[in-house]
Amino acid sequence: MLTLNVVPERSLGCEQWEFIVGMHFSQAIAIIQSQVGNIKNVQVLYNDTNPLDIDLVLNLPQDGIRLFFDPISQRLKIIEIYCMKLVKLKYCNLPFNSPEVLPSIEQIEHSFGATHPGVYDSEKELFILNFRGLSFYFPVESKFQSGNTHNLGSLQFPPGSSPLVSRMTIYYGSNIEQACAPELPLSCYHGQLYLQKAEILRGECYTRGVKLSLLAGSNNRRMDSKIQFDREILLGHTAQDVATALGAPNEVFYKSEDKMRIHTPNALRRDADTKSDYFFNYFTLGLDVLFDARSHLVKKLVMHTNYPGHYNFNIYMRCEFKLALNGADIDAYCHWDDICKQLTPSERPVVLNRASSTNTTNPFGSTLCYGYQDIIFEVMPNNLIASLSVYGDGRPYQSESEHA
Repeated sequence: MLTLNVVPERSLGCEQWEFIVGMHFSQAIAIIQSQVGNIKNVQVLYNDTNPLDIDLVLNLPQDGIRLFFDPISQRLKIIEIYCMKLVKLKYCNLPFNSPEVLPSIEQIEHSFGATHPGVYDSEKELFILNFRGLSFYFPVESKFQSGNTHNLGSLQFPPGSSPLVSRMTIYYGSNIEQACAPELPLSCYHGQLYLQKAEILRGECYTRGVKLSLLAGSNNRRMDSKIQFDREILLGHTAQDVATALGAPNEVFYKSEDKMRIHTPNALRRDADTKSDYFFNYFTLGLDVLFDARSHLVKKLVMHTNYPGHYNFNIYMRCEFKLALNGADIDAYCHWDDICKQLTPSERPVVLNRASSTNTTNPFGSTLCYGYQDIIFEVMPNNLIASLSVYGDGRPYQSESEHA
C-alpha cells in the first residue's frame, strides 16, 4: 500500500516522486515506470475517435488513483483518489487516511482546518467539503438531512456514525468545476527546453525551416523563473548550427532502414561507402531533425502531434506547429478532410506501417502519408495529423533572392 502526501492545489506523492498538477503526461508515465515494483496494473484510457474532446486518463486500479490530463495540452488537470482503502494519505506528514485513521468529517476538519460550509447534493446523496485545490466527497443518505439548508449543519448523524470520505480530488483553482491544467511547473522542467509554438517558415512553393518559441527554467539566487526565447532551424543548417540553437539532442538515431526509400528515384542504387543519415531527436519539443550522412546538413524536419493511438505516442510531446499554406491555416489539431478542402494533395497516399525490429506487430495499425509540394502529412485513421514533415535536398540554405 502506497503512503503519499497530499499538497492541496499542487501534488500527490512521496519523497522519491510526486504527481504534480500541470506536469506532462509523459512525465507521469516516467514516474510510473521508475516505480514498476510499487505501482502496478496501469491503464491508459482515451477516446481514439475524438481524442481532443475527452480527457486522457491514467488509471491505477491497484492504488485507487486516477490522473486526468487535458486532451489539448496533455498536462495533468485533476488527481482523483477514488478508493480511499487502497492508499495511505498524509497532510503535512500527519496521517488522515489509513487503516488506523478513518477519514471522517471530523478527521478531515481536524487535519485541514476550517473551511467554508460544505454542499449537499441530494440527487447524488453526496456531501462535498471543499478547500482550495482540494475536495472531499462523503456519501450521505438523504434521511440524515434536516431542514432546507445544504451544509454540514443541516446533516444530523447518530453518535458514532459520521460518514467517511469515499473519494477526494486535487486540482488547480478554487473549485473543481473550473479546474484546468496550469502551465508546466518549474519543478517539472528538469533542465530541458519546452516548446510554446513552432512557426513553419515558407518561401514561394518551398519550405525554409521552422521558427521555435521556446521556454526554459531558470534557477538563480533571487528567484526561480521561466525564460522565453526564439530559435530558427533552417533546411541546410549544419549539425553544429542545430546543436548551438537547441542544445544537445535527447537522442541521436542513425537510420538503418528507410521504408519510404522505394518511392524515390534510384531507390535500388547503393554506393559501396553508403553511410546512414541520422536524426537529432528532441522529445520535449516534439521535433526530429534529419541530417544528410555526407554533408551533415539538415534535409528534413519532422513535427509530431503525440496523439494516443499512434505508434509513437508518449515518445514526444506535442509540437504546436503553425503552417500557413495557400490560404489554409494548418495546425496540430486540424482534421485531414478540412485540409483537403483547401489544398490538393497527392491522390494516392503511401501506406506506412511502423514496427520495431524485435516486435513486428503494430496494435494501432498503419497510417497514410500524403505529399504536397515539399511537405508530407502523416494521417491517422481518425483523420487527425500524426506528424508533419518538411524536407529539402540537404544543401545549404539560400536567401529568397538566391533561391529565385
